[in-house]
Amino acid sequence: MKKIQMVDLQGQYAKIKDVVDPSIEEVMNSAAFINGPKVHQFQKNLEDYLGVKHVIPCANGTDALQIAMMGLGLKPGDEVITADFTFAATVEVIALLQLTPVLVDVDPVTFNIDVEAIKKAITPKTKAIVPVHLFGLPAEMDEIMALAKTHNLYVIEDNAQAIGASYTHKDGSKTKAGAIGDVASTSFFPSKNLGCYGDGGAIFTNDDDLAHTIRGVVNHGMYKRYHHDVVGVNSRLDSIQAAVLNAKLPHLDAYNAARRNAAKKYNNAFKNHANIITPKGLEINDGDDSHVFHQYTLNLNNVDRDALVAHLQEKNIPCGVYYPIPLHKQKAYVDDRYNESDFVITNQLVKSVISLPMHTELDDEQIEYITSTILNFINAN
Repeated sequence: MKKIQMVDLQGQYAKIKDVVDPSIEEVMNSAAFINGPKVHQFQKNLEDYLGVKHVIPCANGTDALQIAMMGLGLKPGDEVITADFTFAATVEVIALLQLTPVLVDVDPVTFNIDVEAIKKAITPKTKAIVPVHLFGLPAEMDEIMALAKTHNLYVIEDNAQAIGASYTHKDGSKTKAGAIGDVASTSFFPSKNLGCYGDGGAIFTNDDDLAHTIRGVVNHGMYKRYHHDVVGVNSRLDSIQAAVLNAKLPHLDAYNAARRNAAKKYNNAFKNHANIITPKGLEINDGDDSHVFHQYTLNLNNVDRDALVAHLQEKNIPCGVYYPIPLHKQKAYVDDRYNESDFVITNQLVKSVISLPMHTELDDEQIEYITSTILNFINAN
């Protein structure tokens, strides 16, 4: 059996090396390293793939989220509601812009932001909601968009983990995650479902005016060289990374299908086990594309999670805990406004979740070894 990795980027690269290498070499020969043809080509290709009017590439996913908020013109003191159970970047940019983060609990089944919790958190100072499509499953966007419309709020999708996922609306139609809210951000960090070979990110929107503003923000506030019309930042996707992303984008649906296939095998192995709650997202119909499994995350019941982590490491099986500390308990974001009674689900999940290896190169032998090792541990304890 080949070595199990949390993410196997070497194996993935080997299969597309004959496309990636010449594309990078083309950039090197052209010396068009910043805002070159490869960047514009990728922008157009991703717009077509997502069905969104505007893609604005930038330097990384955290910048993308910050720039989206800058483009909306949010002001210091404006309240922004987001999930307590997510990576710190989501709340980090809110704080950096001197906005007021309002953290709320998540749904125990999907791990995504709880719509009822959003409703309770809205005040006259609320200006935006940031749903995070956690682990690759889109949040309840129909309900969130309706709520935002009622209260005249912006919706900023954090799509860093769900590129390629489709959201099925109540009327049965589908929209790609990231093309639903007023604006969305994503990350092309190497381990993402669509990852480059360095840092990269992008902002998506269907709003022409907002797109124009954001294009200035990412480039020092310039629309014309040395004319700074808005306060901006320096955040650009370089041409080499765009070349890599262009090579990988045609494979994204196949990559996501491979992840769903691995998730299905995991689910079957753990099916009906009293101590293991498998992730949702495969039950709607066979072949559904709503979950792209950036992470495959189990919720354990009456299992010593940390002991299982140690056991897996002894067996050379990598795993992760996303996330071990709620944002409302992080030193940087502690606030007297928060009550522990408002974070019952998050406080439980941080003690019970474990993420297993998930990538495009997982094979049946590896999955069988991983699942049998976990089952043997749990059944013996």
